[in-house]
Formats: sequence, structure tokens, C-alpha cells
Amino acid sequence: MPTYNAPTKDTQFILHEVLNVSGSSVPGYDEMDADFTGAVLEEAGKIASEVLTPLNAVGDTEGCRLENGVVRTPTGFKDAFDQMKDGGWPGIDMPEEFGGQNMPYVLGTAVGEYFSAANQAFTMYQGLTHGAASAILAHGTEAQKATYLPKMVSCDWTGTMNLTEPHCGTDLGLMRTKAEPQSDGSYSITGQKIFISAGEHDMADNIIHLVLAKIPGGPEGIKGVSLFIVPKFLVNEDGSLGQRNGVSCGKIEEKMGIHGNSTCVMNYDGATGFLLGEEHKGMRAMFTMMNEARLGVAMQGLSQAEVAFQNALAYAKDRLQGRDVTGPKNPDGPADPLIVHPDIRRSLMDQKSFAEGARAFMLWGATMIDASHRADDQDAEGLISLLTPVLKGFLTDQGFDMAIKAQQVYGGHGYIEEWGMSQFARDARITQIYEGANGVQALDLVGRKLAQDGGKHVMAFFDLVKGFAKDNAEVDGMAEFLDPLKRGSKDLQAAAMYFMQEGMKNPNNALSGSYDFMHLFGHVCLGLMWAKMAKASLEALASGTGDPQFYETKLATARYYMARQLPMTATHLARIQSGAEPVMALDAANF
Repeated sequence: MPTYNAPTKDTQFILHEVLNVSGSSVPGYDEMDADFTGAVLEEAGKIASEVLTPLNAVGDTEGCRLENGVVRTPTGFKDAFDQMKDGGWPGIDMPEEFGGQNMPYVLGTAVGEYFSAANQAFTMYQGLTHGAASAILAHGTEAQKATYLPKMVSCDWTGTMNLTEPHCGTDLGLMRTKAEPQSDGSYSITGQKIFISAGEHDMADNIIHLVLAKIPGGPEGIKGVSLFIVPKFLVNEDGSLGQRNGVSCGKIEEKMGIHGNSTCVMNYDGATGFLLGEEHKGMRAMFTMMNEARLGVAMQGLSQAEVAFQNALAYAKDRLQGRDVTGPKNPDGPADPLIVHPDIRRSLMDQKSFAEGARAFMLWGATMIDASHRADDQDAEGLISLLTPVLKGFLTDQGFDMAIKAQQVYGGHGYIEEWGMSQFARDARITQIYEGANGVQALDLVGRKLAQDGGKHVMAFFDLVKGFAKDNAEVDGMAEFLDPLKRGSKDLQAAAMYFMQEGMKNPNNALSGSYDFMHLFGHVCLGLMWAKMAKASLEALASGTGDPQFYETKLATARYYMARQLPMTATHLARIQSGAEPVMALDAANF
């Protein structure tokens, strides 16, 4: 059975030596010294390895069962969920007034990585609740906040998001779910939603559904969509649960992975709903949840890559197969361990350099969210808005690829269920699809985010890279990291310039290159992270650290990324500059 150990030392390195969180002026960061964050991360790591990891295979093999309208979660899930609630983990970064601990989002993100790596399907129950609670916090009335948030922050009640319908996914303007106004100010919700994660289950007393629907007579298309709070059980004025609402689970979807999460078809038959935010402004409110969810899915891509890598590395060190071409490394045994072979090393280094770079990228993004929410930093808000599709699209594409690479290390055993590697690959696969498929993320990046605020934020990113390179140009040992980073950044700028020049002539020139641009951008972001980690490692070694091996390993991994991964920016640029013609040449009938 696979194992998992939370990478607490690496997280601490990023938080304190790369991002210097305790030195930040963001409110609340002054309390995040290394002892405090270390204690939180160690405890989260124990829960991840001791409670959640053993249930990962259980959830995969048992799945969820629909019995008489009630979904039964896998054996052990409810007890584990109770432990999570008792520890206050679901509300770690939520406001104290609603029962949360008000810790920074970046710390919640670090903890979330551990839980997701240990058991992605399980962690989705509380993750979706967090997103729904955030939407109510941002857009709800004071009465709605008081009614729902204390129970959702504690996860006594869980939450969902209901967007997709059988005939429409990305194009939500086509939805048919109706919201008929009632005389008491509520709405009668009728329609069907599909792919609803945690839509029905037995681990919470109530489930608070956030449902997109159209009020009759409103504008056509997406401009006519509103968002509603639709509880499974209506809530009485005193906070107690009232009658069952007109919402039910029609079936559980049969899925490729995340079997432990109840992905439901939800039927709304005149269910009572309450408007969240303004009429016909539902997407504005839903995007509060969607943007958070996209960052959470980016984290899932990283998480599955990390846990798969940990197990592939252990297998490569243990499995004896063949001899090192330069001479036996295990002369007393019948063969050498897999890890002596260069191709296995290549695969493992791909996985290691991605996971550690992605962790830094993820945590850096989380600090921008904290700066935006806690310090009203509009520049941070703009930059994380630009980078959200990069985080979601690049980290999940690469995360899935790394899970496949880890499976490959096992050879035939990787294809056998009892070794557990196929679950990581299957669970990682959904991350490229839900919360906006990655092709849509790329279109959002190129079609909307690049030009946002007159291109201010992408220019800020270029200036950030340029400034870092300039500030460290004279630092001993940094040239080998800065030179590849500058080349990658120039490729990114050239791609953006191509879109500006050629996209105006033919929009397909930009859209045909959007996916490559997202990956090009992702590589530059990880290149920046590795350059920053290299600098921190050089400083630690120069100061006489007690753990030189940790920092030497960081430098070696940084060199690998710069030499073997970051040069992909040139390939992506060449594809972008080939334009739309090779992509659009065939008529549909000729495919």
C-alpha cells in the first residue's frame, strides 16, 4: 500500500527562507514564525499520514453508495471527518467571528496540500465547503452569514457548487434551471445539475447547495444567471433544522477516479432557495468560489504528483533490476536498484523538480491572496488574477504527467491496482477537467487576463522577473540560474507581443497558441521559483548552515530544472508563432 509523508521541511524552507512570510507587512504574518508554522504543519502531517492516507485506497475500492436517497461514504470516512472537525482544520483560515482560526490563507494552502496528497477524494468534502462559505462571506447578507457560516466553518454543515447541467458545461448561459420568485422573498428552484461533488453524503447534518439558476424575465444568456442558497434541510429562525427541502440525489456518477467523493446528479423540484448577491449577477458571486476552487485544484495537481513521486522514489531505491552500465553498485546482490539507471533518474528528477517548484509557486500565489484580502493590495489582486489560470492549468497538466511518470517507474507493477499507483493517475486526471477545463483556462489567460487593466499585470510580472535578475546579477553563483530564467522570460514576452501584433489581424492566431502560452508562462513561473530557491540555498550555505546537504540538493534540483525543463519555453514559442494556419487548415469534414 502506498505511503505519504508530509514535506514539512520543504514547506518551511519556502515559507521562511524563500517567501520570508514572518517579515511581511501583511496583517497576521508577523505571528507566523517558524516555530508556529512548524507546529501546525507537523500536526497536519500526522493527520495526513496516519488518518487520511490509510483511507485513500479504501475510498478508491469501496466508493460511495446511494441507498434510499442517502449516499453512504466509504468505511472510515465519517470518523476521519469528525477528527478533522474536532481539530478545527476546516476553518483554519476562516474568520474567528464564525468559528474559524483566522490564520493566513497561505498556511491553509500548505495544510491543504498535505490533506489532498493523502486523500484527495476525502479532502474535497471540506474544500468545497470552504469555497461555498467564502462565497457567502463575500456576497451574503448579514442574516445569511449568521445562519450558515458558523456551521459551515466547522463543517457540521457542508457546501457544494451547482453549475453544470446535462446539456451545458462551460457555456452556462444555456442553463435551464429556473428560479421562480415567491411571495415571501424566496425562490422556487427547479432543474437538474450534474457532476456535483459532495452533493449528498452522510457526514454532515445539512448540505448547503449554491445553485446557479435563471429568474424568468431576466436577460438572455450568462447575464441572466443568478446564484441561490438551497439548503438540503431548511433552517428555522432559531438555527435548528426544519423540513427537508425539495432537493435530492438522483444518482452517483460512475467515475474514472476520486471514487471516495460522492459526485452526484442533483434534482431540484421546487426547492426553496434564497438569492445570494444580486439578481442576474450570479456569476460574480459564483466566481468567488470558482477562483478559490481553481487554486484548490492546482494544489491537487501538485499533491498527486508529490505523493506519486514519494512512492516511485521508494520503489526505485528498493527494486533490484539490471546493472549500472558504469559498474555494479550492489555487487553482493543479483542486480542494482532501479535508481542507478539514468532514465529512471531523469524521470525522478522531472518529478522532484516539478513538485518542489510547484509548491513554491502555489505558496507564492497564496501570499498574493492574503495581501489582497488582508491588506487590500490591488497589485497583488491583479497578479493572482493573471496567474490563476496558469496555476490551475499548468500545475494540473504537469501534475498528471508526473503521476504517470511515477507509475512508469514501477513498470508492470504500476499497472496493477494493489500497488496503488494507478489511483494517483486516475485521481489526478480529473484536475485537468473540473473547475474549468484546462483549454478554457488557456483561453481565459490569453483572451481576458493578458489585456486586463491595459496589460498592467503581465507587465508587472515581466518587471518582477527583470528586477529579480538585476538585483542578483552580481551574486556569486546566481548566473547559472538567472541566464536561463531571462531567456525564458524573453520567450514569454515574445509570445505576448505576437498575440498583440497578430491577434488583432486574426483572433485565431492568439487562440491557437493559448495552450502553449499557458505552459510557457508556467515554466517561467517555476523558473522564477527555482531561481529564488537557489538564492536562498546559496545564502544558507554561505552562512554555515547545519544541513548543507538539504541546500546542495536544492541547488542540484534547480540546475536540473533550468537545464532540462525551462528550455521548453522555446518550443512553446515556436508553436505559438506558427499561428492559426496549421491548426485551422482542415475543414471539419476532412478530419
